[in-house]
Amino acid sequence: MADGSIARGSAPWPCFLVPANVCPPYTVGTRILNNPPRHLLQIEGLLPPQIGAMLDLAESYVLLNRSGKTQRDLLRGRTLINLFFEDSTRTRTSFELAGKRLGADVINMSVSTSSVNKGETLLDTAATLNAMHCDLLVVRHDQSGAPALLAQKVDAAVINAGDGTHEHPTQALLDALTIRRRRGALAGLVVAICGDVLHSRVARSNIHLLTTMGSRVRVVGPPTLIPPAVERLGVTVFHDMKAGLEGADIVMALRLQKERMARGLVPSAREFFRFYGLDAAKLAWAKPDALVMHPGPMNRGVEIDSAVADDPVRSLIREQVEMGVAVRMAVLDLLARQARRND
Repeated sequence: MADGSIARGSAPWPCFLVPANVCPPYTVGTRILNNPPRHLLQIEGLLPPQIGAMLDLAESYVLLNRSGKTQRDLLRGRTLINLFFEDSTRTRTSFELAGKRLGADVINMSVSTSSVNKGETLLDTAATLNAMHCDLLVVRHDQSGAPALLAQKVDAAVINAGDGTHEHPTQALLDALTIRRRRGALAGLVVAICGDVLHSRVARSNIHLLTTMGSRVRVVGPPTLIPPAVERLGVTVFHDMKAGLEGADIVMALRLQKERMARGLVPSAREFFRFYGLDAAKLAWAKPDALVMHPGPMNRGVEIDSAVADDPVRSLIREQVEMGVAVRMAVLDLLARQARRND
């Protein structure tokens, strides 16, 4: 990957390394707030103090948003472009709202009607964006490594909003913030990530973050939907839901990603729900106070039952959406600080 190419191989979870000249080393400890990163491309490689500092800053934005005093001038005069090569509602809207609450000029580029859809290459797009002098670039792409390639070619700070099956760093941060607010800490918790782990960039980012912060992570699913050698990431693999959920503090259901799935990985959606869909009976195998999460969008009746998803006490799904805005405000704030230093 050092040549900046995009991973297109058949490996479900590519090993993607950010070139050193793209993302300078983070500082250690709370000094991250005084010397923030140039880009946010992945969770892998971050240290506990760095993650904790980002979550602390996001916590302050939760309180600010709930107070109703959401308009800030931190990004006044800055331009944020949301460049989404894949369809998204909650992530794009969350970044748009975060940017506007910080005072940025926010532009949503529709790839379906842009020059990209007419044959323009990603590098041509990078040259065009550079000419526009945008400050912050949020990128979602169906190929692993695309945001990092853009980060090498543009002057803007780049935020990975999900690339292929690689990572989705802000989703992992908002999940961690949601858990920390309910449980007080991440260390020592047992987190079961269930379902289509094979195709999930959310699962990969969460595994990196949670294991780094001291959680014990389990992945639960049929053998066809578990990445090979995933144990190397520090997780325990279960193919039986009862064994995988026993003693779990947090149960995270993943969407069955049919758009990335080869035929034959699951017999049917009904069969998948019977054995791996999260319902009240299966949730009873976890701790009595276990909490339920889902990165969305949900396929009700496929990976999660509506009664569990809408449980007012145990479901954190709506809270995850709220935390998403706060986390993305924190990330935009941090990257804008570094951009000001570059200016």
